[in-house]
Amino acid sequence: MEFKKKSKTKELLETIDTCSLLELEGIPLFPSLDDNIEVLEKLFSDCSDFVIREFRQRNSERAAAIFVDGLIDTREVNQVLQSLMVLEDGDEDIRVIEERLLPVSQIDRVSDYKELLQAVLSGDTGILVDGNGEALTLGIRGAEKRSVNEPEGEAVVRGPREGFIENIRTNTSMLRRKLRTPRLKMKSLVVGRETNTNIVVAFLEGIADPQVVDEVSRRISNIDIDAVLESGYIEELIQDNVYSPFPQLMYSERPDTVAASLLEGRVAIFVDGTPMVLLAPATFWMMLQASEDYFERFQMTTLLRWLRYLFMVIALVTPALYVAITTYHQQMLPTTLLLSVAAARESIPFPAIVEALIMEIAFEALREAGIRLPKTVGQAVSILGALVVGQAAVQAGIVSAPMVIVVSLTGIASFTIPHFNVAISLRMLRFPLMIAASILGIYGILVGVLLILGHMANLRSFGVPYLSPLAPMSIGDMKDVLVRVPWSFMEKRPSFLGIQNARRMNAGFANKVQQRGGQAGTTSGGKSDGEGKA
Repeated sequence: MEFKKKSKTKELLETIDTCSLLELEGIPLFPSLDDNIEVLEKLFSDCSDFVIREFRQRNSERAAAIFVDGLIDTREVNQVLQSLMVLEDGDEDIRVIEERLLPVSQIDRVSDYKELLQAVLSGDTGILVDGNGEALTLGIRGAEKRSVNEPEGEAVVRGPREGFIENIRTNTSMLRRKLRTPRLKMKSLVVGRETNTNIVVAFLEGIADPQVVDEVSRRISNIDIDAVLESGYIEELIQDNVYSPFPQLMYSERPDTVAASLLEGRVAIFVDGTPMVLLAPATFWMMLQASEDYFERFQMTTLLRWLRYLFMVIALVTPALYVAITTYHQQMLPTTLLLSVAAARESIPFPAIVEALIMEIAFEALREAGIRLPKTVGQAVSILGALVVGQAAVQAGIVSAPMVIVVSLTGIASFTIPHFNVAISLRMLRFPLMIAASILGIYGILVGVLLILGHMANLRSFGVPYLSPLAPMSIGDMKDVLVRVPWSFMEKRPSFLGIQNARRMNAGFANKVQQRGGQAGTTSGGKSDGEGKA
């Protein structure tokens, strides 16, 4: 019998020279502690951070604690070892140890190497006891993590100042504080053969479309890749159209934005190691909205949305319009303006399209340099670089002053778009539109814009049309697209998401407030004007 155990151990040691956790699936733990330690030492040879701490319980039963140094709370591990070694009589039965001896709230029992090592490499502590074919994993993680701060990319004047961090459990707890309901469900998945990245799919049961939830889970489960280091891996692997320049999933690092999206019937995808949480299904219009739109009064929000839509068009077509007008359609300009532009371009040696490409590429390079440089000098370099380069280029006669104005206006317009992934898509599409304008003039711009709109109309995000609710038209859902009506009139959730429970507010709430008349005709003491005079 002992010979068979040793032969199985030797056979396993020969096959696990460079194996991953996926290859350990279904391989059971050995009852012998020595065999298990031999396997673990073979697996983690040359791993200085992997610790195997052997000890004896009070009744002299041998046991071992395994953990990764830096991922565990050392104080709690010491308390666990003290409980097993000193405070209580030991026991060889793993179930008795789990139920009576360990002062830990989160304990799981595992029986194979994959489950054990997956938990240990995620920050848990494993307990192996001689004579047991099972092990315990203790949830006493204590790795260093970044503090919760305001997200820099989604700053607001009014609203919460907290943002997600790189720890997935901290992120899910922040969402749980926003949605204190048992209907908030979180399905756990693991992706990546080498990274074994934890992923959580969150949704509100009874609101989200079950088919969308199942489709999101299915696509993530089918991913077979060696590593997932950021949510961008997942976004690109599960989106409907890989070749589209437009993002088909939205990401956010604000808990209030994720909570609001779940309340509308969407699904959130948390990825361990990144503060960016993916949201699906996504539409184009939701990416032009900021979380602050729902914290300010609806009149101001509507005005700001119109400004965003206007500047979105400016960011996309202004350089192409300049090229088309100065090259083919000079008659579209008033005479005075035409003479001014002609005088400015008189000494320029390049055609308008070359001039536009030079300035646009230079502006994009300056913007990229400003992002990559340290914060203390990055902003100064981008501002001074734009001023100096632009002024020097005009004085040298390389580009005209109107072209510098057009590029500056385009850059400012792109900064008004709340989400970076949409802004960069529009920045990228400017270049083919400029080339089309240099060939066909205004007609080239029209053809390019129609192709872009046709492509967007054909896009889907988990079955939801990308331009919903504008195309296909849904009148009832237009209350939160071109305008933002008062909260009291948004009684229903968006219907195009296929949600189960459409109503978010009691019907007729606004009418009840208006029927009561508020404080009209009353004094500060609560009496009417007639009663006050009497």
